[in-house]
Amino acid sequence: MGARACSVSKKVVIVTGSGSGIGRATAARFLDEQASVVFVGRHRKKLEDAASGFANDRILIVAGDVSSEKDVDRLLQETLDRFGRLDVLVNNAGIHAEGKVDELATADWRKVMATDLDGVFFASRAALPHLKKTGGSIINVASVSGTGGDWSMAAYNAAKGGVVNLTRAMAMDHGKDGVRVNAVCPSLTRSDMTKDMMDDEELLAKFNERFALKGPAEPEDIAGVIAFLASDDARFVTGVNMPVDGGMSASNGQPPQ
Repeated sequence: MGARACSVSKKVVIVTGSGSGIGRATAARFLDEQASVVFVGRHRKKLEDAASGFANDRILIVAGDVSSEKDVDRLLQETLDRFGRLDVLVNNAGIHAEGKVDELATADWRKVMATDLDGVFFASRAALPHLKKTGGSIINVASVSGTGGDWSMAAYNAAKGGVVNLTRAMAMDHGKDGVRVNAVCPSLTRSDMTKDMMDDEELLAKFNERFALKGPAEPEDIAGVIAFLASDDARFVTGVNMPVDGGMSASNGQPPQ
């Protein structure tokens, strides 16, 4: 038998932060699988570029900030006005700020929390009544940084750690409502956020010492796992924070020999 595509055809999917990186690749993957996709981000031009080349009848572009309750409520209303339903929410929008706790400005801490954690809460809360009607699912883009610490990434670690446990809590609370909630936990992935890291050959070599596979990941590597978790093939999977990290988390932390 030939390979069968993930069963997400005809689903209506919101992807936040879909102007670039993992979000853009995820939106493209769902469109390739014949889903309808709502592109969400702060910069409309980036969203339009990401959506170009796909059939307009399966696309909605909504410019907005997930850290704003008002913008999130508008996003849900525009989605329902256009497509009449919602099957999948992908909470991907995220930012980071480097720094230890004694170095971080309050504004930077709050900005990271507002986008990376509050945004997941706001979007999930707004989406859940509609996902209960369709037996839908939420996929959060967390990070290996939410399952273990990094040096000088206190705000990002805290926010992604919150996403990891919020994923578990929502899975427990809403499973009997017919809503599945899972997360992916990528490691270093090629994107606008990691562009400076991609240009640092010494740093990439250090990462590749920790990967079991050759890294870094491409956005499409993460998108494929998101599509699986959203599909009917994953109908008995919930509460999972799935590492998509090239085997990095398989290590006990000792250096390669």
